[in-house]
Amino acid sequence: MSQPTQSECLECGLLQRCPPLPRGGATRCVRCGSVLRRHRPDSLERTLALTLAGLVLFVIANAFPFLAFRMQGQVTETTLLTGVAELYRGGQWEIALVVLFTSVLAPGLQLLLLLAVLAPLRLARVPRWLPRLFRWMRTLAPWGMMDVFMLGILVAVVKLADMATIVPGTSLFAFAALILVLAAAQASLDPDLVWSRVALAPAPAPRPGDAHRTCEVCALVTAPGGARDGRCPRCGAALHRRKPESLQRTWALVLAALICYVPANLLPIMTVTSLGRSQSDTIFSGVVFLFSHGMWPLGLVVFVASVFVPLLKLLILVGLLLSVHTRTRWRPRERTRLYRLTEAIGRWSMVDVYVVTILVALVRLGNLASVEAEAGAIFFCAVVVLTMIAAMSFDPRLIWDRLEQQHVRDRRAP
Repeated sequence: MSQPTQSECLECGLLQRCPPLPRGGATRCVRCGSVLRRHRPDSLERTLALTLAGLVLFVIANAFPFLAFRMQGQVTETTLLTGVAELYRGGQWEIALVVLFTSVLAPGLQLLLLLAVLAPLRLARVPRWLPRLFRWMRTLAPWGMMDVFMLGILVAVVKLADMATIVPGTSLFAFAALILVLAAAQASLDPDLVWSRVALAPAPAPRPGDAHRTCEVCALVTAPGGARDGRCPRCGAALHRRKPESLQRTWALVLAALICYVPANLLPIMTVTSLGRSQSDTIFSGVVFLFSHGMWPLGLVVFVASVFVPLLKLLILVGLLLSVHTRTRWRPRERTRLYRLTEAIGRWSMVDVYVVTILVALVRLGNLASVEAEAGAIFFCAVVVLTMIAAMSFDPRLIWDRLEQQHVRDRRAP
């Protein structure tokens, strides 16, 4: 960027001018400290190369055996989709759809959309459909959870270590490499590079105090009357001054997640049958199993991700909602940081859902050994999904809006 640009912080709502960025530099909001823009050197070439490598690894990861389970001379082999198919056949179609979307469809579509966007840019072309595809890719990004799936594999292998022999397949190594490649592609991608290639009609820049609107996808700041049909002139996303009905939606989702949290922790998430004996496990009993077998680092990770994080996220969201309703002046910058935390940690709670999926896929030897998903897994999956959507529905700019409104009232008071 060679000229100063105008940006609104999507976390505190402050409209500010961003200076030209040096190579590898970044601009932070002067009020809340969030990153507004970041320059990533050679973004187009690096991201395109990583995307192509990721697509090759994605095909390998889905085409070959993933893990093999050997017990008393019997062997079962699995692919990435085996667990999804077994969950669906067992009547747990809700979990099957979530696992299919987060571990296969979302990462695969993200790679395809990246290729569809970056390849034309590399050829110096900007098709009309490019902004829409890039918007879809950005929307899918939070739902790709291959790294969480890999943690689930580690937990599942530890649980089965005393029961049988687990043999890694070709797909597992490709899957591990794919996680690293996709993470590198996301880190090297410069969204501003893509959006800057989209031609825009000349429009007046909004001034502080104007009733401007900012696109939550491409961050374009639009002056009053600068958008047609209430949509962003660059990417086509719906424009709103603030997220519509943010507080009402977030409260509804948080309350639904709180209701699901109780049965998610009390009901068993799976039943393990070994040599004719069955045992049902809850989330907490799974953590106890890891601790009792000396795997305390992994047990601590699972406890934090599956027990502590969902509850912490719910408490933070309730606290943020109450702070907006009461218009408290308490540390708005710290409350904004708490909001960032809820977005960053929520996805890791999916680890237990993936553990159940992997065990159901691997252990399929009838009365000799089998694993079945139980009702607790459905409730727990619902908690994770609901809290993620709740965090996306909450608009952190409301923290600062209510604070500014209170300051105005105080100044007007005699």
